[in-house]
Amino acid sequence: MSFDFSQLSFSDFDFSVVKDHLEIFLTVVWLLLSYIIRRFAKRAIRLHPTLEHDKKRQRINSLDNIFNLLLVVGFILIWSSELQNIAISIAAFMVALVLATKEFISCIVGAFYRASTRPYQVGDWVRIANYEGEVTDSDWLSTTLFEVDLKGGSYGYTGRTTVIPNSVLLTHTVQNLNYMRRYVTHTFSISRLTDDVNLFEIKGKILDKIREYSEHFHEVAIRYNSLIEKRLDIKISGPEPKVRITTSPEGYNIFTVSLFCPTEEAMVIEQKVTEDFMNFWFEKRAR
Repeated sequence: MSFDFSQLSFSDFDFSVVKDHLEIFLTVVWLLLSYIIRRFAKRAIRLHPTLEHDKKRQRINSLDNIFNLLLVVGFILIWSSELQNIAISIAAFMVALVLATKEFISCIVGAFYRASTRPYQVGDWVRIANYEGEVTDSDWLSTTLFEVDLKGGSYGYTGRTTVIPNSVLLTHTVQNLNYMRRYVTHTFSISRLTDDVNLFEIKGKILDKIREYSEHFHEVAIRYNSLIEKRLDIKISGPEPKVRITTSPEGYNIFTVSLFCPTEEAMVIEQKVTEDFMNFWFEKRAR
């Protein structure tokens, strides 16, 4: 039994398979074409009668590099549409990943910012955004503070612990208050209703009392105040106490005291000065 090939025509072939797998077909064709051309080119170089052996090796090596590059470029051109879809899928995945881990990445970046600028270390008193306290721990994701009552003026631990994500360091200011651990410029006010008592007559007596309470640490306060000014290169209040008398729109007389003192003695001195003020005020009023 024989088959007459002359009866075949291109119309008899089913090209749908090739169309459905065009990239694979072109890849196979490109591989075969590259292999055949490379093989004959290498053979022509090896059989060249006038070229030296080293020159032949150099040209064959260059030929391999050129064909490898052309092979890769051909694959990219053949599979460009598929690669584009893969690239879009990868880009969409990366965007989703970044959005899902945005806070985590911000914390890591904040940790690098902290490590490079070193605004604080464990044991420092700091103010980060609206949080104040002593740094007890700091890692790649967060900073832990033991809350200190700075706003209330007692400068003692409140017993609360605050965990601040490092991402906050990128969007808020960080203040190092470590100098306040030993000495602090403590300011407090005493308000009284407007009456017949002249508070300026009390001012001098209160200043004398403050100097009396500050006598045992006055020399140390001067040295520490000077040390802070040199380290920060700024002028700070102290070490001499100050008293300011003002009035409020509601009709109150406000007696404001500011003194530079050891942090642990600030509340004790405040209570003593407040008691002295009340005694002087009642004495003046009773006359």
